[in-house]
Amino acid sequence: MSKRLVHTPEGVRDIYGSEYERKLQIQTILNKQFVSFGYHNIQTPTFEFFDVFGKDIGTTPSKELYKFFDKEGNTLVLRPDFTPSIARCAAKYYMEETLPVRFTYTGNTFTNTSSLQGKLKEVTQTGVEYIGDDSVEADAELITLAVQTLLSAGLKEFQISIGEIEYFKGLCEEAGLDKETELKVREQISMKNYFGVEELLLDRKISKEKIEAFLKITELFGSFDSLGEAEKLVTNERSKRACMRLKELYQLLEISGVAEYVSFDMGMVSKYNYYTGIIFRAYTYGVGDAVLTGGRYDDLLSYFGKDAAAVGFMIVVDDLMSALASQKITPQTEKDRIMLLFEKADYAEAFRLAEKNRAQGKKVALYARDEAKSKEDYLRFAKSNFTDEVWLLQKDQVEKIQTAAME
Repeated sequence: MSKRLVHTPEGVRDIYGSEYERKLQIQTILNKQFVSFGYHNIQTPTFEFFDVFGKDIGTTPSKELYKFFDKEGNTLVLRPDFTPSIARCAAKYYMEETLPVRFTYTGNTFTNTSSLQGKLKEVTQTGVEYIGDDSVEADAELITLAVQTLLSAGLKEFQISIGEIEYFKGLCEEAGLDKETELKVREQISMKNYFGVEELLLDRKISKEKIEAFLKITELFGSFDSLGEAEKLVTNERSKRACMRLKELYQLLEISGVAEYVSFDMGMVSKYNYYTGIIFRAYTYGVGDAVLTGGRYDDLLSYFGKDAAAVGFMIVVDDLMSALASQKITPQTEKDRIMLLFEKADYAEAFRLAEKNRAQGKKVALYARDEAKSKEDYLRFAKSNFTDEVWLLQKDQVEKIQTAAME
């Protein structure tokens, strides 16, 4: 057999044993938090028609999509992002609904990024989408939920940085930039290439004063006070309204008790062009990227035929796990995994004992003792396979050994 058969392609990996147990546990914790806010679980297909993630939507670039064809010749895509899929689903099944609906999801996404970036091409995402409410109160709910969700996962030291894409768009409008130039400026800012921004605007004959404003927004980050500075920098109403909305948002976050976890970044932009209002990212130490990203996308559903505002966020579970591991944070688990080791003659008693404990919610794996293996072999196996206790059954006597106490 070729050794190549047991290896995975670059960018994907196997997750098993205790790591996968922790992943499932974290997903359960996050989902419980989402559901407590009234969000309903939803599942969308792993692949969709190409147009669901097309260029017009402003989602993942075509070159980063995994594309293939069905027997009818349709171009299909493995989902790179949940938001367009949820938007399509909401437009299909809730077309006539005028009251807000809330969805939560968990699943894998696929992005064909360059191997040089060193990133996984398949990751697990979980998140929420709040559809049908354009209010600042809806924004506040999402930020509050984001904070409480990260706290429930065990993180204590993190910061949610909030920006407003309308502020940036107002500045572009004020400078008279066309759509193509706006997208290029956004791309340069997202890459922190401020020399590129200056060069691009000089090439478009933009005034020095306006160029200074674009470069200045990259310095507008920090506390609530930075919003006042941002408002003074512009003269257009669109950007000023964005500042006022962020001020309203902050007041609501003070009421919900999460303002201490929030800062502002007026130079924040996103690689997804469908965002129309607030955008936000949560950062903590131990990972290079944001562990949570989100924002408002009031125009996306209209692409699928439904006129409805929306806001949401997603967490890359793999990145959250890395952050928790780096910070040596282990979610609390029930000590309920048992290896029940028995002699073959004691099968009936072993089965009865296992069923009794399974009925109480414990997880019991039966192992008929192999004479070729020692007691230590089973104890070693139990400890390395995330088992909490080993029960040694001999006739009607049970010896219980805690694997945590083993050297």
